[in-house]
Amino acid sequence: METSRVRDAVAGGASAAIALGISELLAGLISSVPSLVEGLGSWVIDNVPKPVKDWAIELFGTYDKLALLIGIALTTILIGALIGVFARERFGLAVGVYVGFGVVAALAAASTSGASLGAAAVGAGAAVIAGLASLRGLYGLGERRPAEDGTDPSRRSFILGASALMGLAALTGVFGRSLIERAKRAVSGRSEVVLPVAAERLPPVPAAAELGIDGLSPAIVPNEDFYRIDTAFSVPQVDLADWTLTIKGRVDKPYSISYYDLLDMRTVERDVTLSCVSNDVGEGLVGNARWQGVPLTEILNRAGVRSDAEQIVGRSVDDFTVGFPVEAAYDGREALVAIGMNGEPLPFEHGFPARLVVAGLYGYVSATKWLSEIELTGWEEFDAYWIPRGWAKEAPIKTQSRIDTPKHSRLIPPGPTSVAGVAWAPSRGIQKVEVQLGEDAPWQEATLSEALSENSWVQWVIEWDAPDGTHDITVRATDGTGETQTSEKRPAAPSGATGWHSVSVFVEA
Repeated sequence: METSRVRDAVAGGASAAIALGISELLAGLISSVPSLVEGLGSWVIDNVPKPVKDWAIELFGTYDKLALLIGIALTTILIGALIGVFARERFGLAVGVYVGFGVVAALAAASTSGASLGAAAVGAGAAVIAGLASLRGLYGLGERRPAEDGTDPSRRSFILGASALMGLAALTGVFGRSLIERAKRAVSGRSEVVLPVAAERLPPVPAAAELGIDGLSPAIVPNEDFYRIDTAFSVPQVDLADWTLTIKGRVDKPYSISYYDLLDMRTVERDVTLSCVSNDVGEGLVGNARWQGVPLTEILNRAGVRSDAEQIVGRSVDDFTVGFPVEAAYDGREALVAIGMNGEPLPFEHGFPARLVVAGLYGYVSATKWLSEIELTGWEEFDAYWIPRGWAKEAPIKTQSRIDTPKHSRLIPPGPTSVAGVAWAPSRGIQKVEVQLGEDAPWQEATLSEALSENSWVQWVIEWDAPDGTHDITVRATDGTGETQTSEKRPAAPSGATGWHSVSVFVEA
């Protein structure tokens, strides 16, 4: 009896897996059919409670979307296993559950992808049929009676059938996902883009901006290493032939421009550090890049911003929104509609074809990726995506510093050691960095690298003759206004973490 239940659970799990794999393969082969997995993932991201979302970001960091993908797959297989156990004698139960999940998945995919409900139903229908057919087939493989000698001739055929089905599910799922991602890149037209020469070009990164310490974050973070935190379960599909940027709301002359109209405008290069508000003290959701883009003021001035406009709302192609004060575009800080990152068109993951970059504001209120609209509103007239979810509406980046080397709990030999890291206060710059080499040791001023701009982070280093024992190393920074970061420890929510970063190291020969 127990063996039979295990077989039924395996049959249900394998049938659910093949349903998921077939749906992904169909979405990869037919561009109009949306991915059910992406639809469910986007729905989860938009609707899970804030504490759950915060926990996921804290636990998985930049791998939160991959974790969600794996979670959807495992949950689907688990539900399938439960169906398998209870539906052998009541196959109508399996039909009902599969159809119900198919309807939910189709609705989620249609609502989050912009695809028609009919196209979503095609993918869901194929998944339901594949799942039910495979479940019925595996049930059949296990129905042969044991032989008189006690052997079970169905066991081998069932194991082979279930294994083959799981292998096919993995193959179709992975291949389908790769086709989906490849199609997004092919359709976009990014490979054909040649960025214009910026009207204001920056010189190459000077040697003095790099301290040359092993384990120290570079002055400019390569695109492939730059952190990614956003609400998109997967990179949205953007076709440059159809993409436009619309400026509307409290303006005198609303207008829309194409991507190539944007390329024809005056562009500049700027070094700006971006940071996620979820970045805990000492963590890695921060990075510095060289951005190329059109000054936001030039985009806005062309529309004629009205005197009653108080908020700039950025909206992405997948309807994610940010909101920040109009003054942030006009107070002298760097604010761009960016089209390039570190010398190439924006990577897909970082907002191609265009995004907002605003120095000194956390990304959740400013850094719209896959930008499609800029709307001018009143301050109380609109709350962007994260505000109803409990985050602060005004979110200036706090002065922060981090120890990159040595790492926490690292064993190092006694003697000369470089203690180094980075510090940032975009729009204010870093005036000095101080380090405490031991719990009761005096604060010592570190050597700073040459700053690329007041909007970019700086490297710092202090040389330490490390004695034997366990030592706590702490860092604090003072920004360009003379304000030293607070030692008070506060969590990221609702407006950014505070506190001094500290690591413990063990010094032993």
